[in-house]
Amino acid sequence: MPSAHRWKFFRAGGFDQVELETGEDFAHLEDLDQKLWVALACPAEGLHFDRRTIQLIDTDKDGRIRAPELLAAVKFACAHLQDPGDLIKGKSTLALGAISDASAASKTLRAAARRILDNLGKSEASEIAVEDLADPVKIFANTAFNGDGIITELSASADAAARAAITDALDCFGGEPDRAGIAGVGQPTIDAFFSELEIYTIWHAKAETPDGAAAILPLGEEGMTAALAAIGQIRAKVDDYFGRCRLAAFDPRTVTLLNRKEEEYLTIASQDLSITAEEVAAFPLAQVAAGRPLILAGAINPAHAAAVAALGRDAIGPLLGERKELTEGDWASLLARVAPYEAWRAEMPALKVSKLGAPRIRELQRSGLKTTLTELVQADKAIEAEATGVEDVERLVRYHRDLALLCSNFVNFKDFYDGKDPAIFQSGTLYLDQRSCGLCLPVEDATRHATLAGLAGAYLAYLDCTRKSTGEKRQIVAAFTNGDSDNLMIGRNGVFYDRQGRDWDATISKIIDNPISVRQAFWSPYKKFVRFIEEQVAKRAATADAKSHSVLSTTATTAVNVDSTKAPEPKKVDVGTVAALGVAVGAVGAFVTGLIGYATGLFALGVLPTVGAIVGVVLLISLPSVVLAYMKLRKRNLGPILDANGWAVNAKAKISVPFGTTLTGVARLPPGSRRDSSDKFADQGVPWKRVVFVLVVAYLGYHWFEGTFDRFLPEPARAQTLLGHWFPSPAAPAPAQAPKK
Repeated sequence: MPSAHRWKFFRAGGFDQVELETGEDFAHLEDLDQKLWVALACPAEGLHFDRRTIQLIDTDKDGRIRAPELLAAVKFACAHLQDPGDLIKGKSTLALGAISDASAASKTLRAAARRILDNLGKSEASEIAVEDLADPVKIFANTAFNGDGIITELSASADAAARAAITDALDCFGGEPDRAGIAGVGQPTIDAFFSELEIYTIWHAKAETPDGAAAILPLGEEGMTAALAAIGQIRAKVDDYFGRCRLAAFDPRTVTLLNRKEEEYLTIASQDLSITAEEVAAFPLAQVAAGRPLILAGAINPAHAAAVAALGRDAIGPLLGERKELTEGDWASLLARVAPYEAWRAEMPALKVSKLGAPRIRELQRSGLKTTLTELVQADKAIEAEATGVEDVERLVRYHRDLALLCSNFVNFKDFYDGKDPAIFQSGTLYLDQRSCGLCLPVEDATRHATLAGLAGAYLAYLDCTRKSTGEKRQIVAAFTNGDSDNLMIGRNGVFYDRQGRDWDATISKIIDNPISVRQAFWSPYKKFVRFIEEQVAKRAATADAKSHSVLSTTATTAVNVDSTKAPEPKKVDVGTVAALGVAVGAVGAFVTGLIGYATGLFALGVLPTVGAIVGVVLLISLPSVVLAYMKLRKRNLGPILDANGWAVNAKAKISVPFGTTLTGVARLPPGSRRDSSDKFADQGVPWKRVVFVLVVAYLGYHWFEGTFDRFLPEPARAQTLLGHWFPSPAAPAPAQAPKK
């Protein structure tokens, strides 16, 4: 639908871009046809932009910022600000009075901002800054309630019993951090904690009746626990001992075997022995004999002496009375006494609260603290709206600072074209070949990037950047939009400064060759011609050098091996060689003669025709290259370069020749500098001034010789009277002399 809002546009890069300069522009941004947007999506990575703000805008967390997400952010900011025009200021602080109170949500957001400042000890502050929201943990540190439904010991600071209950719940179930990062418990943990306390109490009640206590806990819970532990530690060995005694009673011949052979003792006798050695531990508890009781002290297997002592102290003594030895019948009676307790323990459910012990569990179950803790949770949730609004406050404060900047690099490319500040996609400045390249973008895969970026029509250099001090590596692409490409080649080194001011070693690894400037295109044919001549001269010189080396080698060999008694044969003249030399000399002479003839004819036309002819020849040579380069430079486009980085550029953002000169700076001496042009190490080139002077004198002399010199003078008659009289032309007849008298 057409919008009633009147938009303002500016033209840059060859297309119209919307101007965002008022709060109404932002408030009606969703009404602007997206066909008029410069970009429709951009990557969340590789931008010189606040990372946290990007995360808040990227609501679906897909790593891309799309037009609907940007519109949602703008709508949120405009809905909660008294004046949406505050977005243009880009301030990092937001006055509480600037937050709207037109809706309940805005009022809650303002109250949340006030609570944040109170928690930070800034009760007198009237503005909230981005830095105040940088650490959410700090905001809720030392606060009893923070609206997340999790209570800590700090929440029950006035109730010691409640604090102890929270500690016990944390010990049994663990905790979860609240907004301040402190471990606490929520309502689900509280319910589970007291539910297990009840289950444990019901199970334990069986042993609390008079009959149950006599059968199950004759020594009390702690005594029976110790007795059962002592029995369980040695039970297998005691059963083994009495089993061996029964076997010895059945057949006395097995006694020696049941007590182990002497050879087995010989195996370990040569080793260092300890009472915990496996060889000793596997032996019987005591010497086996038919019907022999187990002695509790004395000749006991050293590996199990401590366990037998614990059995006598914690189980046999308390349950059967003090004894020095244990018969098989006593052993059976002992097991029968602990059987009810063992069965009762087996029925105990696997509960996390068991570690607290029956007395503490009984105390907690009867305390009624569940109601107290539940009330604390409800008190914490009572401020949930304000506490949850912390993220909304952070969102609004960050949008207040950053949203206009993002729109100036998304809805339009104002930052890129006005030249005041670099765009958010520009990652730094490259210094190389006496130039500074401002259009540098990060790259992950140069080969894949070049496939699309090559369509931009720009001269692109891909560089590998490293910082040896930190071991960091990165790749960038730099666009050269001014100067020439004569000294740009793979392997050239430069320095790259990122937007944080850090310097990187940069080396060209790949080049996409395109015209850089019209000046380069104008001189390109002559440079190619000179380069071709140099290559041919070098090739001929190399061939001649190889031939001369061959001739010298042959001559030296002949001179060394010549027979002194044999006269050298006279060298014959090759007639064909002489003929070839004559033809070559004739061709060179004809070329020089023709060149002189053309020059003579050209000079005979006069000054202006001569200059015009020279200019025409120059244009004939350079004009095709210039026209072709100009056509390519007019098509130079930023879009493919950004698209290769994951942008969705919606316009043909041109990089014109004048604009390109601002993106790549060429080295120039500062204004007011003094320059000493003398260079004692400079190459002695051709003295052009003298050559031009000689050519001009020769040209004028030629016209004087031909009698046409008067055309260069303003008064031919006077010239004829003066110069013609004093310096007559050789071609003119001499004046007649009077006869002598």
